[in-house]
Amino acid sequence: MAAIRLGASPDGTLTYQVDHAASELPPVRGRDILAAWGLAREAASSAAWDSARAFRFRNRESGWTDLRLDDRDAQCWAGAVDRALGLQTQYGLSVCLRLLALIDLLASLPWLARRAALGRCGGEPHSALLRLAAESALTDDARFDAARFHACLESLPAPAGLKGVSDDR
Repeated sequence: MAAIRLGASPDGTLTYQVDHAASELPPVRGRDILAAWGLAREAASSAAWDSARAFRFRNRESGWTDLRLDDRDAQCWAGAVDRALGLQTQYGLSVCLRLLALIDLLASLPWLARRAALGRCGGEPHSALLRLAAESALTDDARFDAARFHACLESLPAPAGLKGVSDDR
């Protein structure tokens, strides 16, 4: 895989330019997403706000896909993963974007959030979710395809608490 080039704009935004699509980032280990989840929660708890970050992915058909993290929490989480794994590596970037994509799904899909085994204080996502987030392909816009994620989650041997996610989809 090609190198990731880092640049900084005058406003302090860090931009990562990647010579391939986000969908081509490698799968990662579930335990690394869990570790990133913990680091992100710690950084957010201590209000360790970080720089704005932008990602430019080259796509064969459309030229470039741009993703900008304007949300302070997302910046904080990306900063925590950067410090731990380095976002200038394919693996570190893949962990970070998969973590953000999982959080995006949890925030936007009530059926998934109810089944994620998260407590009132945040907790940890269920191991089946971590495994799926680690292995599922990202889309070109660095997200998970919600329908495909749902279908894959349904096909996993589901531990108690994740059975029947489609019943209240």
